[in-house]
Amino acid sequence: MELKTVKIENPDNLNMILGHTHFIKSVEDIHEAVASTVPMAKFGLAFCEASDVCLIRHSGTDSELVELAQKNAYALAAGHCFILFMKDMFPINVLNTIQNVPEVCNIFCATANPVEVVIAQTKQGRGILGVIDGFASKGFETDTDIQKRKDFLRTIGYKL
Repeated sequence: MELKTVKIENPDNLNMILGHTHFIKSVEDIHEAVASTVPMAKFGLAFCEASDVCLIRHSGTDSELVELAQKNAYALAAGHCFILFMKDMFPINVLNTIQNVPEVCNIFCATANPVEVVIAQTKQGRGILGVIDGFASKGFETDTDIQKRKDFLRTIGYKL
């Protein structure tokens, strides 16, 4: 077995979700989950098919995001993983809905941080072991940091 990392290409620091699913039907079901949860959603989705013809399946509402998702899915080429890039919305808007899609097994990350994916490769294929989401912690928040966090959440409308 060989271990390697794949850096997710995300030049605009878009929000993304990386997960594991189990069936070709996932592409349409995840698309429908996002579109029905956030009307007018802008997103691109790609899914690595891990059986039969092993294609990168794709869908979405924004051609540039679909292309970005395809490019990253192909770089991963790991099991039945999916990657979803989104604009003008946050993972919090769709995460529960996606987790409730019957085919979805696991979510590795939901973030706009830089991401590296830890991959195991064998003679059979590739699988995701985990992710490195962002950077290592540097210390503890102060009272000033707490206030900045609270202010930020209110500025973007997630708290009253």
